[in-house]
Amino acid sequence: MWRIRPRRVSSLRATFTVSFVAVACVVTVLVGILSYSAAARLVRVDQQTVFAEVVRDLRELVELDELTPQDFAPSGSGGPRDDLIRSGRTDVQVLGPRGEVVDKGSPGLPVRDSDRRTANADVPGVVVEHGEVEVGGGRYRVATVALGGGRGAVQVAQEFSDTEDLLSELQQRTLLLVSGVVLSAGLFGWWLAWRQTRRLVQLAGAAEDVARTGHLGIQVPVAGRDEVGRLGRSFDRMLVRLAQSEEDQRRLVQDAGHELRTPLTSLRTNISMLRRIDELPPRMREELVDDLALEARELTDLVNELVDLAAGQSSTEPVQRVQLADLAEDVAATARRRTGREIVLRADDDTTVEGRVGALQRAVSNLVENATKFDRGGTGPIEVVVARGGPGGPGDAEQPGPGAGPRLVRVEVLDRGPGVADGDLARIFDRFYRAPDARSLPGSGLGLSIVRAVAAAHGGAPFAFRREGGGSVIGFTVRGVGGSGAPR
Repeated sequence: MWRIRPRRVSSLRATFTVSFVAVACVVTVLVGILSYSAAARLVRVDQQTVFAEVVRDLRELVELDELTPQDFAPSGSGGPRDDLIRSGRTDVQVLGPRGEVVDKGSPGLPVRDSDRRTANADVPGVVVEHGEVEVGGGRYRVATVALGGGRGAVQVAQEFSDTEDLLSELQQRTLLLVSGVVLSAGLFGWWLAWRQTRRLVQLAGAAEDVARTGHLGIQVPVAGRDEVGRLGRSFDRMLVRLAQSEEDQRRLVQDAGHELRTPLTSLRTNISMLRRIDELPPRMREELVDDLALEARELTDLVNELVDLAAGQSSTEPVQRVQLADLAEDVAATARRRTGREIVLRADDDTTVEGRVGALQRAVSNLVENATKFDRGGTGPIEVVVARGGPGGPGDAEQPGPGAGPRLVRVEVLDRGPGVADGDLARIFDRFYRAPDARSLPGSGLGLSIVRAVAAAHGGAPFAFRREGGGSVIGFTVRGVGGSGAPR
């Protein structure tokens, strides 16, 4: 049977702390070891050098003069023995011709066979060295120098156990210091990691709350100007956008459900009448069939516009450079063939924008269709204007965003219809909104809301105002090439 091991959760704070402590530990240990080794080596070499100089001086002394063991007796008046003791803090012991101790040192040094042979040597300055000798619980360096002529020898000794004890104490203190530094580094690393990762932990908690609850109104920490602060602000803006998108979807579903009830109810009523179609007079049959065809057409138009509106909000169409004048000319030509109306296009030379061709074409087409629907009298041409700059007419329902000017390109459609009432100018771009005098006309009230969605996705905004002499001017702006807005 397979055992499922729980997944270990890696903490960024713990990782940062451990890494900081590891680096501090390695650096501190290396510095401590190198410092102690260098100090110990310098002390030991210095002591060895001093002892070697004492032995050398003693050899030179016995080689120059024919000295006897009595010459190294304690005198207190600056004799050879006193010079040796002062020069190297050494212990001196004098041996006779047969290696017997004539003047015992303090402490007394052991005499070996090699020392006795040296004491009986004929040549002065013969040296025998003992690297480490245990004397009275201490450790000494010992050297025996022959006086020559079989007259005896002089033993000199240097204690180094006290130095080793000092170095051992230094080693212990170094270890304690290293341990203290590592512990301090651990505490400081934990505090630093807590300080640096606190906002990241809060961001992770906010993301987990969103994933767990689905609630997008989570408070996100956005303090700071560093990368973490930027991440917090970006995450907060993302949640705002997601919340707005969720709200737009909810409203779209609610509004669509509300608008679909009327044609569906009418269709159900008329379909129920089809069961009795044989009982109806011919004229009522024709009215029933015509009503069914009208309701089906309106339902189809409503569904198509809902699909277009949803596609405009989450389009995956690639962004490319578009000449709005050429696009508007194609839309105008199509409208002329379908309606037989005179449609005039006026365009500036350079109307290049970066956007999605299908969405922009849908927005311009909706404006032209809206004009042909309301300008039923046909007293004049419908005008399509594509120009640089924002709208200049009074009574804009929605003003374009900041930066209006040369970087904006506007598309506006002018008609000579009844115009838009002042009270409706602020609402004609809302979803499913239809002015009271337009409710008898075909349509779903989604065409201009699609225009607003396309304009917003291209860094612009819709606008509408009454036209002098009668009629309306309805259009939208798009961020031109070089502007900061980009289609979303």
